[in-house]
Amino acid sequence: MLALSAVSLSHFRSHKHASLSVDQRPIAIFGANGAGKTNLLEAVSLFSPGRGLRRATGEALIRRPEALGWKVTGVLQTNTQVHEIETQATPETARQVRVDGKTVPQLVLGQIGRMLWLIPAMDRLWIEGAEGRRRFLDRATLSFIPNHGEAVLTYEKMMRERNRLLKDMVRDPHWYIAIEAQMSAAGAQIHQNRCEAIVRLNAAQEHTQSGFPAALLTLVNGDHAEVDLSQAADMAQAFADNRGRDMAAGRTLIGPHRSDLDAMFIEKSVAAKDCSTGEQKALLISLILANCRALTADIGAPPILLLDEVAAHLDAARRGALYDEITALGAQAWMTGTGPELFAELGHRAQYIEVGEDAGVSTVTQKESP
Repeated sequence: MLALSAVSLSHFRSHKHASLSVDQRPIAIFGANGAGKTNLLEAVSLFSPGRGLRRATGEALIRRPEALGWKVTGVLQTNTQVHEIETQATPETARQVRVDGKTVPQLVLGQIGRMLWLIPAMDRLWIEGAEGRRRFLDRATLSFIPNHGEAVLTYEKMMRERNRLLKDMVRDPHWYIAIEAQMSAAGAQIHQNRCEAIVRLNAAQEHTQSGFPAALLTLVNGDHAEVDLSQAADMAQAFADNRGRDMAAGRTLIGPHRSDLDAMFIEKSVAAKDCSTGEQKALLISLILANCRALTADIGAPPILLLDEVAAHLDAARRGALYDEITALGAQAWMTGTGPELFAELGHRAQYIEVGEDAGVSTVTQKESP
């Protein structure tokens, strides 16, 4: 089992105070636009590494006008343990994380739990820039390989150092060698991890009866296809050979930070970017469910799912198919929608939370039925 049994918010965005006690069943959260439903999901997303589902800074999460700082606590139940998690930030201070009373790096959250999410901003994933697709893939990769985040952080740190040298027009190769060696080692690990995640996601969609279309994923190296990104030595040599071009651009032009994720709607043999809006949404849901199935096989429990406004553009049949798959997987899925009718197909298989608004403060009411 992998589920939150309790969540508490203090001065988090529109929520002044909120406390929830939930079980492993799906959680249907409904209320008017702007009431604070997504804010609640965002708070839950901070029980995983990173900046949450909206990639906000800790400062941006602080409730105004009080500006006291925010705090989110929760109880996470895993197959073998129960963990008390606390994360918070005050004005002008970085986010802090404590697990079972001990201060820990955020990466620890990815080791004790797994969390996946789908938000409306991702609906344009296949038609916008590659950065969003890399982020989507890295989130999936992190769910399979918890130390993937450490490789990404190392690579990004070394790349900032290299870019600084490039912008300063430093030509002495000795300044680059150590940086590029670390960057290449981390970059090769990133590429290998991403490739493994893609294999897992593709395999999890094969021979699976689902109400959603399968997508074939491919990792594309961008404009440096001739470089073998899985080999640190090859990447280091490419960095060295490309210093002149990079210096002219003022930034590093090759590496896994330039890779892209391609997807094809298998049944129609159509690229995801050329599919209809509804098909693109269905492909995203299919990938989240595939990720969930693969992780369940890995760790013996499904990850926690955060699905913001997931039912808004699905007809009743597709909603029913989604809810059936979630309950069959046994995942604790936190889902939002404007009205309880969007969760009618769930019935008593779910628990319900109504989010309202009173004088600029979000209110949270738990219910056994909509």
